[in-house]
Amino acid sequence: MLFLHKLLLHIKLYIYKPNTIKELEVVRINFIGKKGVISNLLKFLNKLSILKRSIFGIIVNESKQITQLLFTNRKSIIESLTLEERAKEEVDSSLPGRTITIGSLHPITDIISKSERFFLKLGFIAMSGIEIEDAFHNFEVLNIPKYHPSRTDHATFWLTKKLLLRTQASNMQSRLLTTQKIPIKVISSGRVYRNDYNKTHTPTFHQMEGFLVDKTISYSNLKTIVRDFIWFLFNNKINLRFRPSYFPFTILSTEVDLLSSTGTWIEVLGCGMIHPKILNNANISSNYAGLAFGIGIERLAMLYYNMNDIRLLYDNDLRFLKQC
Repeated sequence: MLFLHKLLLHIKLYIYKPNTIKELEVVRINFIGKKGVISNLLKFLNKLSILKRSIFGIIVNESKQITQLLFTNRKSIIESLTLEERAKEEVDSSLPGRTITIGSLHPITDIISKSERFFLKLGFIAMSGIEIEDAFHNFEVLNIPKYHPSRTDHATFWLTKKLLLRTQASNMQSRLLTTQKIPIKVISSGRVYRNDYNKTHTPTFHQMEGFLVDKTISYSNLKTIVRDFIWFLFNNKINLRFRPSYFPFTILSTEVDLLSSTGTWIEVLGCGMIHPKILNNANISSNYAGLAFGIGIERLAMLYYNMNDIRLLYDNDLRFLKQC
């Protein structure tokens, strides 16, 4: 085994030649890497007798361990020398320090936060809802019949015959009206899912559902809340209009459009008075009335940040996000 002793001496000479970690790593791989010199010696085990094979294997492994230790020591020496050299370098203390850039909220998170701030000041309670919903609470309790086009595979992501990814945040309304005490004022924001994708629609988007049930609630209350919310968010610097519409779960159904910088009207929310049938199904007295609204967060973000393509919100392009 004299040649192994000579090999170790040979390795020692090569180990002390490199002056950088990178150069040392190349030498290490050549000697004790998977295809290195010492590793290749193990290929000769099959050619030896059983007695010599065990002795040879032990010596090769010990040689590999010694070599690894030599490399570790040499690496420590190179690192310490590098630190000493850096310490000797002159430092210009007059140079400005390195700035650390501060991150910012994602536009969607920012709009949700601003919106919640407004409604919490009005006494609303913020609650979160489930995203995997059953057909009963997503459709039927909200007065959406089985033949409604929104229940088809072309519009809804069905998981089973009864379970789906919720198409609206209104599923919280259908649950809370039967479990919470009246009067009630709730907002709930989160992801909803619809089978649609273009410049103004995405399969996954965010919606804020809000509803209020109490005595002496009227449509004028609804219009005032919605108008004040829009003016709060846009600092009274945007035009809005209320447009008659239809939703199965409300009466006096209305859509609210905002005027974009290009002069086009963009629908951002739908609202109305809660349908009496829904209140009756929740065993709520006819002395009470309710209002409800569903806000499209991405649509508001498009207008707030003057965007023309909703898909920019999901591209994760830092060049765009840094401008928001």
